[in-house]
Amino acid sequence: MVRIRVLVVDDHRIFAESLAAALAAEPDVDVSAAGSGPAALRCLERGAAEGRRFDVLLVDADLTGAPAGPVPAQREAGAGPPGDGIALVAGVRTAHPGVRTVVLAERDEPRRAALALQAGASGWVAKDCSLSRLLAVVRGVLREETHLPPALLTGVLRELTQARKHRTDSERLVESLTPREHEVLRCMVAGLGRKDVAARLFLSPHTVRTHMQNVLGKLGVHSTLAAVALARRAGVRPADLAGDVVERSGQLA
Repeated sequence: MVRIRVLVVDDHRIFAESLAAALAAEPDVDVSAAGSGPAALRCLERGAAEGRRFDVLLVDADLTGAPAGPVPAQREAGAGPPGDGIALVAGVRTAHPGVRTVVLAERDEPRRAALALQAGASGWVAKDCSLSRLLAVVRGVLREETHLPPALLTGVLRELTQARKHRTDSERLVESLTPREHEVLRCMVAGLGRKDVAARLFLSPHTVRTHMQNVLGKLGVHSTLAAVALARRAGVRPADLAGDVVERSGQLA
């Protein structure tokens, strides 16, 4: 019999233990529980190291204490406070791409469900659903299926369509930047201030200020924070502060 390894992640101990006990009664399910995002990641890493990888992560949408990983598109869209369950979904997708994640939610929220799917979740399920329904979702996501409550489908599709439109608009604006302005923008996304950008690109602070003003103008925003949010929507990667090599020669301001 092929066994399914499930990890329940919820900081409400009674709920987590009750759900884990119910799932453990199934003959083909091995289940563990974690009370926080960092604890869940440790469980996943330990399981991988021992050759006992988890298959499915069931994570509370409102989890507190989850790692505040890089989920920029969610941050500016209001996915919830840093460290919520959706942040954990994004972190797991990056660190353990073979693990399927299903978000357990107390409310039907189309916007957050759409954000969960964008973060890498394979399903959004009500916490009060039946055990048989939850098991069907767990088995379904292992067959590469995506599961959403029917009542959420229209709202989620609308949110995903709108998100794609915003991304397309943002991409078009970013494409209007010169190569140098794009590099300055990448530094801004990485969180560098004007002096740090100047040192990194071998430019004067005055020149960097001019580039930053040009970036804001072309993107149609009025602050660095807004420019970074738009850049993230467009998929702009932050400058690799450890690996990027900037050559002095051949670079023009």
